[in-house]
Amino acid sequence: MALPRTPSSDQDRALLGVIVAAHGVKGAVRIKSFTAEPTAIGRYGTLADASGRSYTLRILGESRGAVIAAITGVDDRNRAEALKGVHLYLGDGALPELASDEFYHRDLIGLAAVLPDGRPLGEVRAVHDFGAGDLLEIARAGAEPLVVPFTRDVVPTVDVAARRLVVDPPAGLLEP
Repeated sequence: MALPRTPSSDQDRALLGVIVAAHGVKGAVRIKSFTAEPTAIGRYGTLADASGRSYTLRILGESRGAVIAAITGVDDRNRAEALKGVHLYLGDGALPELASDEFYHRDLIGLAAVLPDGRPLGEVRAVHDFGAGDLLEIARAGAEPLVVPFTRDVVPTVDVAARRLVVDPPAGLLEP
C-alpha cells in the first residue's frame, strides 16, 4: 500500500482521503480514498482533520470511484454537506509497517536521486500511477523533469533514512 505525501506542515500525518460530497439524506458522505484499496480507509480507526477533529467512519460501499461512508455523529444531509473538502489524516504511528521493498509515496518525495556513479540527478517531486505501475518524477536543475519507472531495474537502491535513491536510467533516457 502506498499513501501520498501530506502537506509539509503535516509531516507527522498521512493523508488517507478527502470528503468530496454528501450522499443521500441520512448523513452519508462520498470520500476520495488515497489508500491502495479504497475501502481500507475504514479500517484505520479514528481519523482526524487538519484541526484535530476526530472522525469515525463506517464504510457503506463504493460508488462511481468514491467510498460511501457514514460518520459517527453525522445524521443528516446538511451536516454531511458541511464536511465537503475535509481532509482525513492518520498519525504516522498508526500506519502499518511495510515490507522492506515497499514504500509510502510520502517517504519517496523529496529524496535525492543520484546516478549509479554517485552523480546527482535531481530530486523526487512526485510519484504517479496511471495504471501501469508507479513512476517517479524527478526535478532536475536546468532541465526538464525526468519520469522513470519505479522498478528494481531502474531504481535499484532506495535509502529513505539517508534521503536518497539510485536511478539507473535505461539507455537513451538522459539523451536530449
